[in-house]
Amino acid sequence: MTPSRRAVLAAMAGGALAGCAGPRSTVDRGASVTGSPSTSTAIATGTSTPGSSPSATAPSASRAVTRADIVARYGHAVPHTWGFDAPAVVHTLPPTGRVIALTFDACGGPGGSGYDRELIDFLRRRDIPATLFINSRWIDANPAIFRRLAAEPLFEIANHGTRHRPLSVTGRSAYGIPGTRSAAEVYDEISGNQTKLTRLLGTPPRFFRSGTAYCDDVAARIVTALGERFVSFSVNGDGGATFTPEQVRTTVAAPGGSIVICHMNHPRGGTARGITAAVPQLLATGHSFTRLSDALH
Repeated sequence: MTPSRRAVLAAMAGGALAGCAGPRSTVDRGASVTGSPSTSTAIATGTSTPGSSPSATAPSASRAVTRADIVARYGHAVPHTWGFDAPAVVHTLPPTGRVIALTFDACGGPGGSGYDRELIDFLRRRDIPATLFINSRWIDANPAIFRRLAAEPLFEIANHGTRHRPLSVTGRSAYGIPGTRSAAEVYDEISGNQTKLTRLLGTPPRFFRSGTAYCDDVAARIVTALGERFVSFSVNGDGGATFTPEQVRTTVAAPGGSIVICHMNHPRGGTARGITAAVPQLLATGHSFTRLSDALH
């Protein structure tokens, strides 16, 4: 595991994405982001091997994957991991020099449907591309803003779920947020917002990130089965919108290849001012920025 991966997982272990849930957050604003091992935990139950699939026949590629297909294929699968390291989850960009992907979550729901206009306006002024992971509830609360963001080539829209749930087939929770409880609920969490985004954008989203970014390995395989790539991150840029501007600035000063997670739904946090300070410094040292779709093929 690389030092940057250890750094972000240390921050996550301290609850640094709980701010995605809104005012309930109890995150330590000074959480360390260095020197801790992975927080993913093996699950000892079951006898199947990691990555194995039930014997049910896979749905035909010639038709849409249905809820019944997912239940038939994954309904009895036993997860073996819980955290941020499930197989096929993307954490970093391919090695392409000093390129960084800025990603911003909009979580929606109580306390999480705000809009950080200062942040987005800064990205526009500096022509900084970004990937926006947007939850279905945030779209419902901000339809006009969503339409404008979706129409701007500078940004791409990705799937942040329907109800902002950790993605589990057994109901595991993260930061006090209950997870999905079955393969059927995993399907609902992904496909509800996938359907909404496809209708609004005209094409289906390519990337998915669960609420809190937690998932188990079975749920991650369901994301793939539904035609999206689960994208996590390697740098926790704003600690769930709890970091001060200075903490954001120093944390976002990341190495090339990083996928940085921050939030665009907490305008009173330090994210906008931290990003405003970090981006010029990164540009001055030869870094550039990319949307995920322009770097992940």
